[in-house]
Amino acid sequence: MNTPENSNTASPSARAGAAANGSIAGASTDWEAHWQTGDTPWEKGAPSPPLLDWLTKDQISGRVFVPGCGSGHDVRAIAAAGAEPLGIDLSPTAIGRAQDFPRAGAEHYRVANLFAMPPELVGAFDWVFEHTCFCAIDPSRRSDYAAAVSAALKPQGRLLAVFYLDPGGDREGPPFGVSREELDRLFGPHFETLDDYVPTVSYPGREGRELVRVLRRR
Repeated sequence: MNTPENSNTASPSARAGAAANGSIAGASTDWEAHWQTGDTPWEKGAPSPPLLDWLTKDQISGRVFVPGCGSGHDVRAIAAAGAEPLGIDLSPTAIGRAQDFPRAGAEHYRVANLFAMPPELVGAFDWVFEHTCFCAIDPSRRSDYAAAVSAALKPQGRLLAVFYLDPGGDREGPPFGVSREELDRLFGPHFETLDDYVPTVSYPGREGRELVRVLRRR
């Protein structure tokens, strides 16, 4: 599964050339099957608490890219704040559910693969919002992730991310945790860090385990 945290399914963790049903070449997880069967413990029915907290203090504007949007709770929160978000997911079922919700603003959704970005999405965004996509991909693809979200942004575009320092539990993952040092190594070639803090609000059980970073594309 992706993570027990958020609406953002891990579907974009699929490698380029993944099957249309969302399965990952060489891996056992089929995210479309999870959505079809309702096996989605990451689906909390509400936006990320650190995102909502951030939106009370700061502003996201322009076009916003949300990889692994799932049923779109974070996308709608960003749209309600006045931005124009696009949520993508490999799962057609997840995207269908996102589109079934009443519109909150100028949000859009589409079935797409982060690692095989449609050309029209490259360099098209002012912001990227990340919550549960990075933690769900194979850690060997994390450098690919950093390059992909950088490529989605305009020059000087920003990445607002909620990473998992410690996802908890005794499974190997996903979700996979990450250290500050690894984040510096992965994102440093593409971004400069503007802010870094442990959020004061989280889903129950995640207190102190998350890390919010705001990065600006170099």
